[in-house]
Amino acid sequence: MNRLLASRVETPIGAMRMMAREGVLLLLEFEDTGERIARQMAARFPEAQILERDDPFDFVSRLSAYFAGDFHSLDDIISDGGGTAFETAVWRLLRTIPVGETWSYGQLAAALGSPGASRAVGRANALNPVAIVVPCHRVIGADGTMTGYGGGLARKEWLLAHERALLV
Repeated sequence: MNRLLASRVETPIGAMRMMAREGVLLLLEFEDTGERIARQMAARFPEAQILERDDPFDFVSRLSAYFAGDFHSLDDIISDGGGTAFETAVWRLLRTIPVGETWSYGQLAAALGSPGASRAVGRANALNPVAIVVPCHRVIGADGTMTGYGGGLARKEWLLAHERALLV
């Protein structure tokens, strides 16, 4: 049986739900997207036993450090979103976008060697179950506009301003 360690994380932009196993972050989502969390975890780990912990693998502390301005506190967290090979490639590439920068879906697609795959990249971005650590919030429209974010556009704008990618 899979044993997943779970925690609730308070952040300046809302409570988040975190799940991990064996030092790997499996999920980090805003709690108000609870239906999405339940679907993702039930699909990936249908027989899992959820054990509540205060700070599994020091991930809560590291996320708190990020919100306090230590943007590199998340860099070496290993994550596993459980996606397809393409989704995993997109998520791995997202982690290379430097703090304070934004990329477009087209830039991501080109960097993957598939310049015509902007829509597929957008879909993979939308399915990312590990918010902030896998920084899908750093992806914007080609014209510089804010585009969708699972946690909501207000949170995306807050995160980009926090990282100084947006001047407010």
